[in-house]
Amino acid sequence: QVTLVESGGGLVQAGGSLRLSCAASGRTINGRAMGWFRQAPGKEREQVATISDSGTTKYADSMKGRVTISRDNAKNTAHLQMNSLQPEDTAVYYCACTHVAGGSYNYWGQGTQVTVSS
Repeated sequence: QVTLVESGGGLVQAGGSLRLSCAASGRTINGRAMGWFRQAPGKEREQVATISDSGTTKYADSMKGRVTISRDNAKNTAHLQMNSLQPEDTAVYYCACTHVAGGSYNYWGQGTQVTVSS
């Protein structure tokens, strides 16, 4: 069982930056893909960025050029650097990971709120 805990959310003005962190415990993140997702009020959850065990990254079109996902397997952590934030980026951001064998994102954190004011 992997437990994920996000941190780093908060209130920021438009154009500002935040760095979200995801700390994993219980099991190593080695061999697992890590991802960041978000859900805004009244909207479906959407994928923001993912990073494979080998370091291959993918980004949502809406956030390309503004976010960078990274991982530190030695520290069992993942991060999401977000720049040039806009009010439409306001959402709860979730960290998730897959099983070691891959597949769906089965382990989720509790989420961290990001609010961007105009």
